[in-house]
Amino acid sequence: MDVRDAARLWADAWTQGWPARDVARIVDRQAEDGDHWASMFRPYRGRAGLRAYVEECFGEETRPAEVWFGEPRVDGDTAAIEYWAVTYPYDEPVTISGCTVVRFDADGLVTESRDYSHSTEGRFLPPTSLFP
Repeated sequence: MDVRDAARLWADAWTQGWPARDVARIVDRQAEDGDHWASMFRPYRGRAGLRAYVEECFGEETRPAEVWFGEPRVDGDTAAIEYWAVTYPYDEPVTISGCTVVRFDADGLVTESRDYSHSTEGRFLPPTSLFP
């Protein structure tokens, strides 16, 4: 599979799955033994690990998230994808801005993802130039 196409499918799974809290849609893009690093200090191993992480996050959210993803930047089997999200853990808005570095296998599934993000309390929309 083309890495750019795989990255777009991954971003679409998060764009659609996050607001809907559709865990399966997100987890299905992960290779069975693929690793997800929520930060460099929080590794989640395999699909089961990613499922546990996503379920934990979604369990805190009381309203649908607002989510934007940028066009993937691709190099070899790896893509970097910027994102912006407004989440509502316990009904309080939190804005997250970040980038995920994602490595794909030949089937277009994630073998490793590393998330780098910043968050702040409040609802802030992304700059219009960031996600046209």
